[in-house]
Amino acid sequence: MATPTPTTTATKKTPVIETQDIRSSEDVVRVRQKVRTLAVQVGLGLVDQTKIITAASELARNTLDYGGGGHVELEALMLPRRGLRLVFIDEGPGIKDIDAALRDGFTTGKGMGLGLGGAKRLSSEFAIESSPGKGTRITLARWK
Repeated sequence: MATPTPTTTATKKTPVIETQDIRSSEDVVRVRQKVRTLAVQVGLGLVDQTKIITAASELARNTLDYGGGGHVELEALMLPRRGLRLVFIDEGPGIKDIDAALRDGFTTGKGMGLGLGGAKRLSSEFAIESSPGKGTRITLARWK
């Protein structure tokens, strides 16, 4: 199976945005590695790197397992603030009850139910857009 190549887009006025497919467990690993690289590039400290990598790993796994696959948009932000913004997008079944999904212990699978709430706690900014049958879009950011 061919390894997907991340795509990159940029203009003079916007930061670089890379898109990485999430279709396999190997892609989850690639997302984690790319987030680590970008977190270092924008100057996040070790604790902040660990937080964003952990959140990204959880959300990439959820995108694959619950959303049926999708992609993540990775944005390294340098001005006026330094940080990293990630947008995970899938076209899966969606989340019926976002508040319940954010509560520790809630799961629709075999996990521990700490993923979404944990990812939110590890982020400086966090937002979920989802509705049944329409997929899910989760945006998170970590700032220096």
